[in-house]
Amino acid sequence: MNKFYYHLSHIFINLPKLKITHCYYPFQNNLRIRSSSTATLTSEMKRCNYFISKLCREGKVNEARKVFDEMSKRDSCLWTTMISGYIKCGLINEARKLFDRPDAQKSVIVWTAMVSGYIKMNRIEEAERLFNEMPVRNVVSWNTMIDGYARNGRTQEALDLFGRMPERNVVSWNTVMTALAHCGRIDDAERLFNEMRERDVVSWTTMVAGLSKNGRVDAAREVFDKMPIRNVVSWNAMIAGYAQNGRFDEALKLFERMPERDMPSWNTMVTGFIQNGDLNRAEQLFHAMPQKNVITWTAMMTGYVQHGLSEEALKLFNKMQANDGLKPTTGTFVTVLGACSDLAGLPEGQQIHQMISKTVFQESTYVVSALINMYSKCGDFHVAKKMFDDGLSGHMDLIAWNGMIAAYAHHGYGNEAINLFNKMQELGFQANDVTYVGLLTACSHAGLFDEGFKYFDELLKNRYIQVREDHYTCLIDLCGRAGRLDEALNIIEGLGKEVSLSLWGALLAGCSVHGNADIGKLVADKVLKMEPENADTYLLASNMYASVGMREEAANVRMKMKKKGLKKQPGCSWIDVGNTVQVFVVNDKSHSQFEMLKYLLLDLHTKMKKNRDMSDDDLLVDVEI
Repeated sequence: MNKFYYHLSHIFINLPKLKITHCYYPFQNNLRIRSSSTATLTSEMKRCNYFISKLCREGKVNEARKVFDEMSKRDSCLWTTMISGYIKCGLINEARKLFDRPDAQKSVIVWTAMVSGYIKMNRIEEAERLFNEMPVRNVVSWNTMIDGYARNGRTQEALDLFGRMPERNVVSWNTVMTALAHCGRIDDAERLFNEMRERDVVSWTTMVAGLSKNGRVDAAREVFDKMPIRNVVSWNAMIAGYAQNGRFDEALKLFERMPERDMPSWNTMVTGFIQNGDLNRAEQLFHAMPQKNVITWTAMMTGYVQHGLSEEALKLFNKMQANDGLKPTTGTFVTVLGACSDLAGLPEGQQIHQMISKTVFQESTYVVSALINMYSKCGDFHVAKKMFDDGLSGHMDLIAWNGMIAAYAHHGYGNEAINLFNKMQELGFQANDVTYVGLLTACSHAGLFDEGFKYFDELLKNRYIQVREDHYTCLIDLCGRAGRLDEALNIIEGLGKEVSLSLWGALLAGCSVHGNADIGKLVADKVLKMEPENADTYLLASNMYASVGMREEAANVRMKMKKKGLKKQPGCSWIDVGNTVQVFVVNDKSHSQFEMLKYLLLDLHTKMKKNRDMSDDDLLVDVEI
């Protein structure tokens, strides 16, 4: 006999003499214990209770139920353990069937466990009905229902229930304060905090976090300084408050004063610096960390991607797996696939896709959307479309629809993007701000000007979507491509606020295409004033002047750029030939087949001119040899 089984059977066979008819244990077929004594019945039930609980913790809920069913006598503890076991395993319907049995012994603990189970399954209405039916409630029951309301955004109902409580404990107060702070009712939360007769460290920390979240970081610091006792969570809340409000120097000072730090302490600082655009300080903290988790690595990868260092992000992803053996999360995969998209790294993206296919994340709509985006931007549009079409039979959400509309836009399939947008709405999906960015971009790239203006008007009339700068940039680009430059200028000037470079840049590009010197000169001056230290700004203005025949002005802009010591990063492209990546940089003559490539490009250049019937002066972009 297996030693483990023998050990268990030895324990149970040598139990004190009992009167219960039998007790079944799955480790021995029909093992029965008989006794003539009633003194140790409670002791035996405790043993069975422990055994059922252990099986449920291990996920062996069916075996636990067999033990439960074989018991001839059951007390309320056994009923509670078995029903709670079902709930912990996510089997709320099975728990309810057992709960509704006529012979069920329903203590207040069982009732509360059922209410909690429904809340965890986001079935708040059923939890509410069961709570109202409870014959007896204790403070835990009330707190459970209040927390359920709070988790589902029903803050006022949580507050009303709190007001009806016959007795409250500190958890009751903390739960309601958290709910109020989370939904922006910080003044109400502060009022409750001031009314509390007894506060614990959670109460104080809740107020610090709530005030910070609502922009009152100085008031949060006053509460933090008054705290009689602080733990690491309290310090983290105050540091996160400073970071969320852009006060990173104060966050760093407080971080350096911490008596002890945990992983969230370090992660808060690393993430905060990345969000503030300070990649160097984020890197310093990252390398100084004694330990890192997947959140740390993902945050750093995100920082690299945001700063255009996607290659570094991919290296970090490989290092994370090699050094720490950590398993990527949804966020990790989305970030690293974004890096592949930026680099047009199809082979790397395919390798990561293979990795995803062996995990549960292959069902994540966030990951699927990132894969669609990656394949689209890496040129494999057919795989992107197939992934989307295959997903439609499953559970695609708005993120996936937006991703596919953006993919159509990226490849110039304007009509297809519009058809997909219409289909999305027919199926009941409500468009959001991201949807309209993709849709307007698709119209612009495909020359569907009338459709683009129609959808922008539709966006303006939509009360549920906030029109943002990206939408206006798409509109200006649309006007510029259509030659409606005066209209574009009027739109920008009518915004009545500080206009970003992206809007003026879109208009300047339109002036270059249509050779509008009057508006072009006006816009060029604005662009140069906005970012006088940006090489791209000077090149944009120079190209515009050159396109309208203002060669002297173009030369002057280039001269100013040279005097400031500004240099444009040379353009670069690459292709895979066999297992080798061939890299081409502007004006680079180091390639082994340079002479052959030069004549090939000259031949292509000649054919392009002939087909388009253009002169050298008409060409906006010269071919670099």
